[in-house]
Amino acid sequence: MTNYLLRHLQVLFFSFGQLVRTPLSSALGISVLGIALALPCGLYVLVTNAKSISLQWQGRPQVSLFLNLEITDAQTRALVEQIKKYTEVSEVKYVPAHAALEEFKALSGFGDALEAIGGNPLPSVLIVKPTEDASTPIALQHLVEKLHDSDKVDLAQLDLEWVQRLHAMIRLSQRGVILLAVLLGLAVVVIISNTIRLAIFNRRDEIEIISLIGGTEAFIQRPFLYAGWILGVLGALFALMLVSLSLWLMSGPIEDLAKLYGSNFELKGLGVRPAALLVVIAGTLGWVASRITVGLHLDRLYST
Repeated sequence: MTNYLLRHLQVLFFSFGQLVRTPLSSALGISVLGIALALPCGLYVLVTNAKSISLQWQGRPQVSLFLNLEITDAQTRALVEQIKKYTEVSEVKYVPAHAALEEFKALSGFGDALEAIGGNPLPSVLIVKPTEDASTPIALQHLVEKLHDSDKVDLAQLDLEWVQRLHAMIRLSQRGVILLAVLLGLAVVVIISNTIRLAIFNRRDEIEIISLIGGTEAFIQRPFLYAGWILGVLGALFALMLVSLSLWLMSGPIEDLAKLYGSNFELKGLGVRPAALLVVIAGTLGWVASRITVGLHLDRLYST
């Protein structure tokens, strides 16, 4: 078992050495792979940050509960405590009728007219903020129905239209990222396949000699498989470097812009798990591309 692992390790370093011996072509290939992989990664980071901004922008969607005019202050506070126990609710704000009247007078300009009425026509209001998990359109609709079941509530109001549009745009962006990732993944396979094909033709005489002295097909294939895997991994690492550099260049101006709007928003990076997944996927694509290419071209060499 130890000898088996040592042979594979030896082939791995040999394949890496073959790439080092052609630094210009290897660097160009890795750069192209890195750019191809960086595009979907960058869009993924962009969509993730856009989703984060949407949650901070004016907070999460709010449900306004307009209470009955006859409800007492004690009943209202009991209702607030009841709603706070809902798992879908993160915060409840109580706006008494008199506070709502003062705010309406200040904003509407109809203060004199309201004074002439001689009373307060406005009800008390509860501002209910759902949790992040309950901020989807379907979950919000269920929450509104649940809150409206109380006989102390006259009206439960929620503007779902902008929430639905926002989630539709985010879903569309996520689908676009997946589609682009698939297409560029195929491009990665094509690039590595072409690189391995050139390596096979450059080492054609060596392959024929190894075959004549009894080298097995697996032995001949192994360096090319490792070369494809190395190209994929190095391309992924270069893509991560490009994404990190782009975020570093953009973080300062974006944070300055956020401060102008009173926000403490900070750009989020790709994260450890997505980055590790990218390296694994890129390495796997490189191995698959090499396996297909080597199998096809070695069959042609043997047939001739």
